[in-house]
Amino acid sequence: MTTSEIVHSIFRDVPELSNGVYIAHEFGSSENDRQTSAAFSDKWTSLTQEDVDSEGWKQFQFDWYLRCYGYADEAELAADLAKHPVIVDAGCGPGYKAAWFARLAPDSTVIAMDLSESIFRAADRYGDRANMIFVRGDIANTPFKEDAVSLVSCDQVLHHTIDPPATAREFRRIIAPGGQLNTYVYATKALPRELLDEHLREYTKQLSAKQVWELSDQLTQLGKTLSELEIEIDVPAMPALGIKGGRQDIQRFFYWNFLKCFWNPQHGFEASKMINYDWYAPSTAFRYTREEFLAMIEGAGFNDLFLHSEEACHSGRFR
Repeated sequence: MTTSEIVHSIFRDVPELSNGVYIAHEFGSSENDRQTSAAFSDKWTSLTQEDVDSEGWKQFQFDWYLRCYGYADEAELAADLAKHPVIVDAGCGPGYKAAWFARLAPDSTVIAMDLSESIFRAADRYGDRANMIFVRGDIANTPFKEDAVSLVSCDQVLHHTIDPPATAREFRRIIAPGGQLNTYVYATKALPRELLDEHLREYTKQLSAKQVWELSDQLTQLGKTLSELEIEIDVPAMPALGIKGGRQDIQRFFYWNFLKCFWNPQHGFEASKMINYDWYAPSTAFRYTREEFLAMIEGAGFNDLFLHSEEACHSGRFR
């Protein structure tokens, strides 16, 4: 099929094309949607290409994807992608994962979709890929026909939608029978961390984008300082608060139980700061227990093929 034929086969009504991007929506349906979209727009326009497109950073993200979705290696992912003629990267950001899918599955069409302005960056960088289509739109209210696609990958984004269970049902609407959903949500943390996170998200709504970046910088400095102390402490278990006992690095103890102060020397300062920004800048960022995650996915009409859980997240492949 030609690109024109594919476009007409997947869209209910083909949107206007602007700078290589089909414009289905420009704004979210709620104030929190708009704030979250604006936060990510600012993120991707503020960072340089070197910050988000370095080979080291991309490889970390690719390896993380393989781990979270149970693929032994790129070859196994490529074999899975090849089964699906139309793939949607729902919440694609600057598009490097969508481009990865397009490279691994050259005979499939990959739709890179995001509500933020990052979609224009994705189209600018990867618009020469013959098997990629770029859409600015709301993944919770897609412009696609029923059963129009065969795989939706919504990696680290579902929890940022205003109603994740409804978004999962929207994915079920557009995925053809026998198709697949790869998705990931934040895991619930210790109670003190949960309470402080909610307070900080309400607080950051009142800040300018510059002030949120400054806060992210300070959190990264804190994480780096704590990590460089190289101190371990014996922590008593506090099950009522969700705090695990045992010998723990002091930065990890603060990180998991009280405050997102991410630091990873392999990523470097700017990438670590971006991760802290990701956590506190968006208004909407739901967290789930493993049981809640499964109930949401099963309630949308999916069965699990692979399920992964750890302190940071729950993720899986679902049919």
